[in-house]
Amino acid sequence: MVVVLDFGSQYTRLIARRLRELRAFSLILPGDTPWEEIAKHRPQAIILSGGPRSVYEEDAPRPDPRLWEAGLPLLGICYGMQLLAQAYGGKVERAGRAEYGKALLTAHEGPLFRGLGGEVQVWMSHQDAVTELPPGFKVAARTEENPVAAIEGKDGRTFGVQFHPEVAHTPKGMQILENFLEVAGVRRDWTPEHILEELLRGVQERVGGERVLLAVSGGVDSSTLALLLAKSGVDHLAVFVDHGLLRLGEREEVEGALRALGVNLLVVDAKARFLKALKGVEDPEEKRRRIGHTFVEVFQEVARSQGPFRFLAQGTLYPDVIESAGEKGAAKIKSHHNVGGLPEDLGFELLEPFRLLFKDEVRELALLLGLPDPLRLRHPFPGPGLAVRILGEVTEERLEILRRADDLFTSLLKEWGLYDQVAQALAVLTPLRSVGVAGDERRYGHVLALRAVTTEDFMTADWARLPLEFLDEAARRITQKVPEVGRVVYDITAKPPATIEWE
Repeated sequence: MVVVLDFGSQYTRLIARRLRELRAFSLILPGDTPWEEIAKHRPQAIILSGGPRSVYEEDAPRPDPRLWEAGLPLLGICYGMQLLAQAYGGKVERAGRAEYGKALLTAHEGPLFRGLGGEVQVWMSHQDAVTELPPGFKVAARTEENPVAAIEGKDGRTFGVQFHPEVAHTPKGMQILENFLEVAGVRRDWTPEHILEELLRGVQERVGGERVLLAVSGGVDSSTLALLLAKSGVDHLAVFVDHGLLRLGEREEVEGALRALGVNLLVVDAKARFLKALKGVEDPEEKRRRIGHTFVEVFQEVARSQGPFRFLAQGTLYPDVIESAGEKGAAKIKSHHNVGGLPEDLGFELLEPFRLLFKDEVRELALLLGLPDPLRLRHPFPGPGLAVRILGEVTEERLEILRRADDLFTSLLKEWGLYDQVAQALAVLTPLRSVGVAGDERRYGHVLALRAVTTEDFMTADWARLPLEFLDEAARRITQKVPEVGRVVYDITAKPPATIEWE
C-alpha cells in the first residue's frame, strides 16, 4: 500500500482516492503518526500531503524523523515537498510572490514527468518556496514564477512537487502519480475483484460462527453490505426499518430486490415511533441524534427478540467518518446517524467493512455482487431520510408533500437523460411560504428548493448546470401536481461553502 501522511490539506482524501483510481491501495494516517505505527502497515511508498502551515514555524507539524531514514520512496506535495526539502538540509522561506491557481511547467525532467512532453499545466497554492536545494537534490521542474517547482533526490526515488497533482486542475496529474507508483514499485492490484475477495475473507475471519445484525437503509452502501454478508455465508439478519422518512415506493423496491438475492431480510414498520421522536424538533443535529438513537433502540429490540447477535454491521463509508470527525484533526461538519451519537452501552460490536472505501468503490462491489442497477446507481440518500430535507418540524403532511415533489424531480431527471449526469439530486421543503396565484385565486404555498450537484468524491461538489428548459418544466410539473407547493427555487451553491444536503 501507499501511506498518505496528512498535514491538514483539504486535498488529502483526494490524494488517496486518486491512488485507488490507479489501483494502488492507499491509507491516510495523521502526519505525526509514530514510525512504529506506519511500519505496521508495511507501506511500499509514502506521500506527504499539503497543509496550511509553514515548515519554518517552530510548532509546524512534522513527521516522525525516522521516516527520513527508512529508505522508502517518498513524494512530498506542496507543504510535503517543503518538509522533505527542509529535512534533507534544504532551505524554505516565504516566497517573494505567492503562487495560486493555474501555472505552467516551462521545464521538467526525470522519471516523475516521463511521457508528459511540452508545457504542463499544474495547480499551485503556496506562499512559501524552497530557496536552497538539499545536498544531492536537483530541480526537476520550473514555472515562470517558481524556479523550484519540483525536486528529485539523488536516489531517484525521492521527489517533491510544489503543485497539486491530485486535483482536476492539473490535467496530467494522474500520469505524474502513476509515474511515482512505477518508480516506487507499488503493486497495482486494488481492483474491485481484489477488494471483494479481501472483504469476504475479512468478514468471515472476524465473524466466524457469530451472528450479525445489519442495518439496511435502502441506499447502495447498506444494500451492498447485505449482499456481502449473504455472499460470505455468515449468519445474518438484515433489518430494514421503515421509519416513514423514505422516498416514494422505496420500501417495496428494496424489499423485493434484496430478498430475491438471498438476503435474510426483516422489515420493521416504525413510522409512528420515529414521527413521535421527531415531534416538535427543528434543530438538524437534534433530528439526527434522535433518529440515530431510535434506530439503535429498534435494533436492540430486534436483537432481543431474534438474537443473540454479537455484531451490528453498518455501511459506513470513509467520507462519513471524515465529516463526523472520525479522523484525527478533522473538523466536525455534521453527524451521520451511523457514526455519531451512538450510546456507550450499544450492546454490539460494530462491523463496518466499508469504513475505508469511497462511494465509487462500493458501487463497483455492488456490480460484482449483482445488485440491480436501479439500486446500485441511485443517488445517495441520507440515513435520516427526508427528515433532513425538511427544514423545521417533520410532520406526516410535510413528508407527503416532499415525497411527491422529490419523486417528480427524480423522474423528470430520468426522462431528460440527466439523472446519471449528476451525482446527487434532491428536493428540500423549506419552512417558508410565499404568495402565489392559482387560477383567479390567491394561494399561500410552500417554497421548495431543488438541488443537483456534480462531484467525484462527495468531499467537494459543484452545482449542476441543468438546462433552463428542464428547470422550467420541473417547476411547472411540481406546482401543478403538488398544489401545496407555490414556488420552486434552484440551489446554485458549491461545496464548500455549503454541504450537499441542507441539514
